[in-house]
Amino acid sequence: MKRISLLNVLVKNQNSAIEFYTRKLGFTVVEDVPLGPQRWVTLRLPDDPVLSVALNLAESEGDLALVGKQAGSQPLFSMVTDDCLKEYRRMKDAGVKFHGEPQVQPYGTGVLLEDLYGNKIYLNQEPT
Repeated sequence: MKRISLLNVLVKNQNSAIEFYTRKLGFTVVEDVPLGPQRWVTLRLPDDPVLSVALNLAESEGDLALVGKQAGSQPLFSMVTDDCLKEYRRMKDAGVKFHGEPQVQPYGTGVLLEDLYGNKIYLNQEPT
């Protein structure tokens, strides 16, 4: 095994999710391809050439029930930044919901935020 390359996130609306993840969190669209009745959408952070986030349309009752709850009470994933306070302010101004303010921890300065469906995402600036 070498690495993880794809993280699947269930969404209710791919267009809304693309807008949130790109305009508010800073992701870029890598792929947006129609596949018959479905659509394949992947995003990446600009400085990450490996890990993509796939925005998968939840269609079944089971999938719809998991939207926003895929990781339970834990963060679905973490994003690393060079300046947590700067990104926190930028995202907060863009309307992103945060759970408090950035705090200094042994593993860095970070804060928990939510995507448009309530999935928790951890924003972290690693210690120098």
